[in-house]
This record gives sequence, C-alpha cells and structure tokens, in this order.
Amino acid sequence: MHRVVSREQWIAERRQLIQEEKEFTRRRDALAEKRQALPWVKVDKHYEFDSLEGRVSFADLFRGRSQLFVQHVMQGPGQPLQCVGCALGVDHLESLLPHLENHDVSVVAIARATMPELDNLRTRMGWRTPFYSSFGSDFNYDFGVSFKPEDIAAGRAFYNYTYCAPGFEDLPGNSVFYRDAAGDIFHTYSIYSRGGEDFLGIYRILEVMPRGRNESGESGSMTDWLRPHNMYGKGGEVAPDGRFTPPVSCCM
Repeated sequence: MHRVVSREQWIAERRQLIQEEKEFTRRRDALAEKRQALPWVKVDKHYEFDSLEGRVSFADLFRGRSQLFVQHVMQGPGQPLQCVGCALGVDHLESLLPHLENHDVSVVAIARATMPELDNLRTRMGWRTPFYSSFGSDFNYDFGVSFKPEDIAAGRAFYNYTYCAPGFEDLPGNSVFYRDAAGDIFHTYSIYSRGGEDFLGIYRILEVMPRGRNESGESGSMTDWLRPHNMYGKGGEVAPDGRFTPPVSCCM
C-alpha cells in the first residue's frame, strides 16, 4: 500500500515538491542554452541517399527548410525485425510533423536498410515521416550509429562519445543539422542511448502515473512492455537488442 494522507498534508508535500520541479525546469532551460551554444562542424563530405523519388543529396533532406532533425532508425539491410524503441521514436514525431515543418524544421528517418525495405516498414506502420536509405553510404558510420564488423569484433566502436563494445551493427540516435543561406550544412547536435528519451513524451506521462515507468520485467527497460503500435495484444517477443519478433501466426 502506498502512503495515504489527508488532503491538507498532500498539498503541503506537493508544494515542497513543486519547488524541486521549478528548479529542474530552470536547469533544463539553462541546459538548452548550452546545447544551442555548442560549436558547429561543417559537413564537407558529400552524402547521397535513396528515396522513393530516387537518389537525393543531403541538402534535399531539408526540403527547403534550414533545420533538420534526424531519427536514426536501427534497421540494417536484410534485417526483417524492427526495433521497438526506434518505432516509438517515429511514433512520437508523427503528430509533431505539421508543427515542426511550419517552424522551419524538417524531420526525416534514416537507416542503412534498403529503400524498398524501409518503404515496406513505413507502409506497414502507417507512418508519414519521410524515410531515406543510407545504404552504401558512410553517413551512419560517420554520425555514430552504425559500426563496421571489424570494430564490433574488436569490441571497440565509438558510440555515445566513448569507445565501447556496441554488440550490434546498428544502434539508435538522433542528430540535428543546419543549412545556411549559402547552402553549407553544419552538424550541430547528436544524442544517443538513453539521451534519446528527451524526445519520448510518453515517459513524461508515465513518470507521473502511480506505477511510474513500470519497467519491472527481466530487462528493466522499455523492452519489457513496448511493442510496435500495431502489435499490442497479438503476442510476439522483444529481444535484448530491442527487435520485435511477431508470433508465427501473425504478420506485422
């Protein structure tokens, strides 16, 4: 049983907690200023991507806007199983698309899987977010979400700003880019691992619910409960790498 008190005592304790919440808000505002003050890195390498309209340049991903938010999707070529965390990330972006696009921000999802594979995933999930394939490109490797087989074998790859054993060829992340009036592109920000939770509003809701995140299963993470939005109640399993395996009798 949780502690139960009078309404008066609850208000008194709630007023104490709100002071910490206000301080957290102020610290978050200060952190946002520091993020925006980070120096930029000019992107000199030429990147091309596959799209439904054919080959496109990196500049094309901005679609006439100056800011680009990238959801790095953990989907490699020939990988039929999708990552539930990446799917949740795209789900969050879906309802924000018109607001972001009308605030000078283009949103895209990029993965190493081939364009037919990504189009199949996008159609199956009913997503509007534009998907692009970096298959055959250095893009994923240069921005820290994919790793060469030899680096995985050596247990030494650069992820989340440190050398580690990634365990997998692809991992999730988010990156931000800016394109100026002259057409130059700059890398301004990237975040990986649990840092990506900043963009998952569902956690802010769960954290105020009586049971909190309620991730009390074997993994102690979202894989204990999270499924693709079209697969709840249909069975299936999520592996330690976050990939969902549907039941044999069901098709995603």
